[in-house]
Amino acid sequence: MDALAEAVVAGATPADLERLPLPGDFTAAHLRAEDVDNFTGVEDKDVRKSIHIGSVPMPELAPNEVLVAVMASGINYNTVWSAMFEPIPTFTFLKHFGRQDRWAARHDRPFHVIGSDASGVVVRTGSGVRKWKVGDRVVVSPVYVDEEDPATYADGMLGTGMLAWGFETNYGGLAHYCVARTSQLLPKPAHLSWEEAASNPLCAGTAYRMLVSDRGARMTQGDVVLIWGAAGGLGAYAVQLVRNGGGIAVGVVSSERKAEYARRLGCHVVIDRAEIGLTGSEAPADPTVVGKRLGKRIRAATGEDPHIVFEHVGRATFGVSVFVVRRGGAVVTCGSSTGYQHEFDNRYLWMRLKRVIGSHGSNLHEQSAVGRLLDLGHLTPALTATYPLPATAEAARLVQNNDHLGKIGVLSLAPGPGLGVSDPQRREVLAARA
Repeated sequence: MDALAEAVVAGATPADLERLPLPGDFTAAHLRAEDVDNFTGVEDKDVRKSIHIGSVPMPELAPNEVLVAVMASGINYNTVWSAMFEPIPTFTFLKHFGRQDRWAARHDRPFHVIGSDASGVVVRTGSGVRKWKVGDRVVVSPVYVDEEDPATYADGMLGTGMLAWGFETNYGGLAHYCVARTSQLLPKPAHLSWEEAASNPLCAGTAYRMLVSDRGARMTQGDVVLIWGAAGGLGAYAVQLVRNGGGIAVGVVSSERKAEYARRLGCHVVIDRAEIGLTGSEAPADPTVVGKRLGKRIRAATGEDPHIVFEHVGRATFGVSVFVVRRGGAVVTCGSSTGYQHEFDNRYLWMRLKRVIGSHGSNLHEQSAVGRLLDLGHLTPALTATYPLPATAEAARLVQNNDHLGKIGVLSLAPGPGLGVSDPQRREVLAARA
């Protein structure tokens, strides 16, 4: 650990942090361009073989950026995609981005620092930064927008320059330091630990936009919401949002261990995939057969078909989702972990006036709304396990194999779990209400 990082961990003053020199390089979980072809023809693309821990050079800051000393980060499925070099190697994203201007060119390197979640302390600010200062405790949104694109001001997700930080950009959160634009920053919730705060931005923000935002499914009280993968990172926040918003959460999981976790989160109904004939990651031969089984289970438990399907599994479930959602209902999708090519019977979509809503990440206003829910105690972090930065590859392997519950955290500079709480009284009040 370099002197600046040591000072951050020790709680040095902003003035002390400004006086200390930046290191020339820093430790990061990263991919290497030379490994891109290593998985060609390999069935098990084990991410432990492609994620490396080691030094990378410190980049120059752009005027609208900050350097954050990362106290904690988290594993998301896009980290798994990056480490498998799928659907295309992320170095392709970096090369394309690097052609934009001299600042973007910093990202086109033979290494890729991954990670799309982070909490930490600002240690340097670019020359054009106004609001944020050295010493500020922040969380980093995974949405990297182009502030000069007019569409950004209607919705940050609509700008053509919008990228997923740490996936389509370099210098992400699984490191001792990360580089973020000021348009990605929000204050760290004071009652949360570093790792709890870092576990929320990507998954909680995405789930909020999918279900609650007026750009998503616009869930309302009494809505029956089918949540695939209810015990995973996205699902854990979806269950809470449905329950707290007056909806009826119906979770689909793959084991009794996950079923118990979903129930603890507040799922009203929990269904094992195997009970409806879904096994593995392949799409069923006839999605309507599985859909009828699933629909029967949901109606028996709730009395009606789902208003909304929370979909991110993709090929294995999408045909079932379109079939099972009620007439006039909505399937809202943000990903396809089992494959991007979806097949469904379009008659059930058009003749029953159903909708498919594409959703991606969340804008900063939606992220801020999630932060407020966390501060109110209406959302709680879905963190279930924490790994040290050197074990990032092992943590990512858990997510790759779907062996995890909720979110997996990674301690970067934080020397242990449970640190970083600056409002213990608030934490005690919220814990008493739980």
